[in-house]
Amino acid sequence: MTNQIKLTINNRECVGESGQTILEVARRHGINIPTLCQDARVEIYGSCGICVVEVENVPKLLRACATMAADGMVVNTKTERVYKTRQSALELLLSDHTGDCLAPCKLACPAQTDCQGYVGLIANGEYGEAIKLIKDRIPLPLAIGRVCPHPCEDACRRQLVEEPISILALKQFAADLDLANGDVFTAEVGESTGKNIAIIGGGPGGLSAAYFLRILGHDATVYDAMPHMGGMLRYGIPEYRLPKAILQREIDGIEKMGVKFYNNTKIGRDVTLDELRGKFDAVIVAVGAWSSVGLGCPGEDLDGVIGGIDFLRDVDLNDKVFIGRKVAVVGGGNTAMDACRTAVRLGADAVYNVYRRTRNEMPAQEIEIIEAEEEGVIFKDLTNPIEVLGEDGLVKAVRLQIMELGEPDELGRLTSTPVAGQEETIEIDTLIVTIGQKLDGVGLEVLKQTNRGTIIADEHTFQTNIDGVFAIGDATNKGADIAISAIGEARRAVSVIDKHLKIEQLTIKPQYLVKTDKTEADLAHKEKEARAKMPHRPANERKNDFAEINLGLSEEEARREANRCLECGCLDYFECRLIKYANEYDVHPEKYEGKMNHHDQKDDIPGVHRTPDKCVLCGLCVRLCAEDVGAGILGLVGRGFETFVNPAGDMHECSDCGKCAEVCPTGALMKQVEGKAVPLKK
Repeated sequence: MTNQIKLTINNRECVGESGQTILEVARRHGINIPTLCQDARVEIYGSCGICVVEVENVPKLLRACATMAADGMVVNTKTERVYKTRQSALELLLSDHTGDCLAPCKLACPAQTDCQGYVGLIANGEYGEAIKLIKDRIPLPLAIGRVCPHPCEDACRRQLVEEPISILALKQFAADLDLANGDVFTAEVGESTGKNIAIIGGGPGGLSAAYFLRILGHDATVYDAMPHMGGMLRYGIPEYRLPKAILQREIDGIEKMGVKFYNNTKIGRDVTLDELRGKFDAVIVAVGAWSSVGLGCPGEDLDGVIGGIDFLRDVDLNDKVFIGRKVAVVGGGNTAMDACRTAVRLGADAVYNVYRRTRNEMPAQEIEIIEAEEEGVIFKDLTNPIEVLGEDGLVKAVRLQIMELGEPDELGRLTSTPVAGQEETIEIDTLIVTIGQKLDGVGLEVLKQTNRGTIIADEHTFQTNIDGVFAIGDATNKGADIAISAIGEARRAVSVIDKHLKIEQLTIKPQYLVKTDKTEADLAHKEKEARAKMPHRPANERKNDFAEINLGLSEEEARREANRCLECGCLDYFECRLIKYANEYDVHPEKYEGKMNHHDQKDDIPGVHRTPDKCVLCGLCVRLCAEDVGAGILGLVGRGFETFVNPAGDMHECSDCGKCAEVCPTGALMKQVEGKAVPLKK
């Protein structure tokens, strides 16, 4: 028969039993005390040092996992002293803990898409789960999988071996397969909150905001000035890159979630911001940047000079677009390449790309430049328009200043400077200007703007100067960006708005993550494998029509490509107690920066993948193997700072039970299935 004891923890009377530790009594009453090294199957050890508590009349802090509770004891687990001690203990553990909490590809994605996760699911043939994971962050993967400039691939560590994973093509593969199987997948709509949010702009940012709002149970109403939803995805990207019928399927899926769409409704003309504020609980401004930046040179007001966005929009709307026989496109971004290639398809005899730097400095994707050249676009590098020449009000030619490269600017790009006395004139019928986009601010004058003419929105909360009005995407702060950035901002803004609607305090706290740098030498042992190339139509065929040029990966190609993934991010991240506590206690382990141990990854325990550099020496695996399993295969090797866990017994005694991986709090030990590490619920 046990003896009952009573103690006070955080001013609460708690009942325990004689022989129980403070930690055990606290858990019994739902009071959380962090620990990494405790498990009921093994004897008390107290190695991690983060379960410390204060006990009344005891001068030093005590470890809750190793201190027996006593009748009448008064315990406090939340004092400043306790917090600081736990924080320091965690910082010391992290100072010799290396790895990647999240993969570089995910960190590089503006929408924080779990690239590693869905690539792994595709590798396993779990295509349905892959599209669900993609749509957790990207509501429009059919579109984004075709047009995104994939910063994830630029960060992919596989390029240290040979070439990055074709992450974009794999996203398109999963989305196309989902489409082929029937209606596109959409997330479940949350229970209604009775709140309704107005969204001004039906582009990638606005549509994504509506999608994420519906998941939370809020109603969403989207107003857009154009005849159809889609924004720049519909009117700024040519059909050959993104078929509008495919985009519409995704938009239809969002509408089926209960989102209301109002097209041909322009802010400032058909509805005012004040009217929307009066009718809705919050307003999201996601209008995009629909006005083209001008050249600022004589003759730019001649007929035949047109902005790139205006040109692409007119083509999509099937308006009569006269371009003549010779066309020049000014600019070096993706919009410039889209305009060049569209002009080719409209039948121009000669299409020039005018750019003041060289092709090496062009911001356009390399594949866009290559394919434009294959289709006959003539690149005139190191030239800059200084005058548009006309006759009877029509464009006839453009004077180009010859340029040369100079020193790097503040962004690291080489500047271009005029070469005195050197010019060139080319005859043209149309000049398309794609050197930038800006906000059309009609109807939004009440919102404070930057000196660049963009809406000022807090970078964390997306709040404007008007209460309850939030702004995202190309119309804000730094201006036009890629579609995936607007999607990422939409998701974060919805999280903020959800708290705003619930009148919850909004706190923005940066997430602590462990990151590492790798070199080619670190991955020299990896076997080189060819990257999957997106199959596409030949140039002599594709340049004559607007049919989609990319054909998509086959299932065999997709799975083979997905299996090239190095799985850089920790597979135990979502179960890792170390990173959970690190964020709870606002750690700064850089204060203890110094020498770090390094041991190669090993598969020397049956059924277990071992990454010693993640180990924090809690000793759980060693003690469980000895005390619970009775094998004693693992041991602590070395002394002091050099100590590490290593097989120390007869490996023939290992029963492949995987218990050592089950209790590991940091992902240093992971269960293996068919040669791959897999996360376990703990």
